[in-house]
This record gives sequence, structure tokens and C-alpha cells, in this order.
Amino acid sequence: MKAQGYLIFGLLFALLIAVFAVVNGNDVEFNYIFGTVKWPLVLIILGSAAVGGLTVGFFGILKVVQLRNKVRRLEHDLKKHETMQREVVVDKERGVEERSQTPG
Repeated sequence: MKAQGYLIFGLLFALLIAVFAVVNGNDVEFNYIFGTVKWPLVLIILGSAAVGGLTVGFFGILKVVQLRNKVRRLEHDLKKHETMQREVVVDKERGVEERSQTPG
């Protein structure tokens, strides 16, 4: 349900950007580091939105990968600690059995 809400919000936001871009269709001068070009404002708005979306998506994917790696590492550590705990319990049980079997 939460994913559907994000999808609907994203589509509405994209529609808003598209309408805003179409309304601003006149040519503007665009200055960047290496020079200047005259482009329609609609292309600049849509291009900026696309670059922003790709940037956010990249950092989101990067965070997901980091969290998956952390989960994998923690699951590995948990299994290691569970194994160690089982070994300690088995050793304690063996110690109790040995004490009960030795004549005292």
C-alpha cells in the first residue's frame, strides 16, 4: 500500500513538472561552465528534473546496497554467535555428565 502511494505521488509530481514545463515554452539563454546555449525552457526544466531524479535514485540504490551488506554481515555474525552459544551449552552438558559419571 505504501509503494502505491509513492507511485501515485511520483506520477502527480511528474505531471505537475510536465505542465509547468509546457507552459514555459519560450527560448532562454542557458549558461554553463563551458559556454552558453539558447534552448527552450521546457527542455531545461525536464532535463533538470530528470538529472535530479536520477541523482536521487542513484543515492537511494547506493543506500539500499549498503544496508543489504550490513544485514548480510549481521546475519553472519548472528549465526556465528548462535553456533558458539550452542557449543558452550553442549560443553556444559558434557561437563555435568562427566561429573555425574565419575565416582566421587
